[in-house]
Amino acid sequence: MAISSALGIGSGMDINGIVSQLVAAEGQPQFNAIARQETATKAIVSGLGSLKSALSTFQTAVQKLNDINLFKTTKAVSGNESVVKVTTGSGSIAGSHVMQVTQLAKAQSSIAATEFTGATEVVGSGTMTFSVGAKTPFSVTIDASNNTLAGIRDTINSAADNNGVTASIINVNNATNTGTISKLVLTSKDTGLANGFSVAVTGDAGLSRLDTSVPANFTGVAAADAKILIDGQAATRSSNIITDVLQGVTLNLQSTAALNTDVNVDIQLDNAAIKETISGFVTAYNTLNSTTASLGKFAGTSGGSNGALLGDSTLRTIRNDLRQLASSPVTSASNSYNTLKTIGIDIDKDGVMTLDSAKLDKALAANLSSVSDVFSSTDGVATRLKAKVTQYLQTGGALDSRQTSLSKQLKALSDKRSTVQLHLDNVQKSLLKQFIAMDTAVGRFQSTGSFLSSYVAQLNG
Repeated sequence: MAISSALGIGSGMDINGIVSQLVAAEGQPQFNAIARQETATKAIVSGLGSLKSALSTFQTAVQKLNDINLFKTTKAVSGNESVVKVTTGSGSIAGSHVMQVTQLAKAQSSIAATEFTGATEVVGSGTMTFSVGAKTPFSVTIDASNNTLAGIRDTINSAADNNGVTASIINVNNATNTGTISKLVLTSKDTGLANGFSVAVTGDAGLSRLDTSVPANFTGVAAADAKILIDGQAATRSSNIITDVLQGVTLNLQSTAALNTDVNVDIQLDNAAIKETISGFVTAYNTLNSTTASLGKFAGTSGGSNGALLGDSTLRTIRNDLRQLASSPVTSASNSYNTLKTIGIDIDKDGVMTLDSAKLDKALAANLSSVSDVFSSTDGVATRLKAKVTQYLQTGGALDSRQTSLSKQLKALSDKRSTVQLHLDNVQKSLLKQFIAMDTAVGRFQSTGSFLSSYVAQLNG
């Protein structure tokens, strides 16, 4: 209900001010209580978000250790990288090999013998048919619209069914080194004999100069396969990048070695990469431990603030579960190495994980398989930690259920605030109505009093 004046007409009181103060006095304690509950609930929501984020990061480190292929990680060493570079991948097996590179794979490159004055010179008209290895031949038509040197180049390159030839133009010295001329160059897109090509021409004499069946029409480099000897056995491939001679190993041929020159190729277990992953796990565990400790911190009289999840049973359960799973024996591992501690990883009273690098190196060198079992076997530390963390993070899990419940609480508090506000709006309307009625009555009394005072004064006069 609107009031036209801040002051009562009859009483002179600040009706709006009085009513606002009365309404605030009734509503503020309720709003304060709601705000306190919202602040506390949002702090828990934020804490659970931080916990989930830390668990997710830890999960990534655990998954790396849970991959049994980690403990088969290899590295390659080439005895001469100017001849062959070697890299390893999944499935590679440790071992030593001797190889020779006797021939590199080459792409066919055919340079037209005819010298043209430039890219715009007309060559001729007709049809050029390209046969690339065993692939389906493709043809291009050359006519008045594209019969220049540049036009032929562009037509070949843009042919929709071009399956292996690239055309280009080079500008070089003429035969007598007295000027510059242009020549057409045709190149296989891929190396190897299987990707060599030929060009058959049906057309006028000008275009027939580009027919490869006439040896004099072209010079250049013939297609060739790569040839190697590996452990005395011959292997021929169309590419200089060979991935199927040694399982999981890529041989990148760089050059041919001198005749009968051997290159040693060693595939070794990469203990450094394994150790780096284990070290990353220790770091991730400590980061998670630090986060959970901070979330559950009790400030006491130190003057600091309590953790967002102080006293939270879910947080306490997670801390206890992860520590127990990380430190308990692995039943699926050998007796010599069956706990993290036996391979150099320990957890102190504060939950901080430490790594004894020398002890881990010794375990890796002594029995890599057993170290692998400690982490990735059926009851391995990484196996059971992965299962537990997944359980915590899954939809409908403990953390997700808590967050859903807290979201409902925040919605209920918001609804409660709206209900309180609606009640206060009604109270304000009611009070305004009462004060206005009072003010009107006071105005009438004052008017009557003024009339009587005036009347009495007239009688006495």
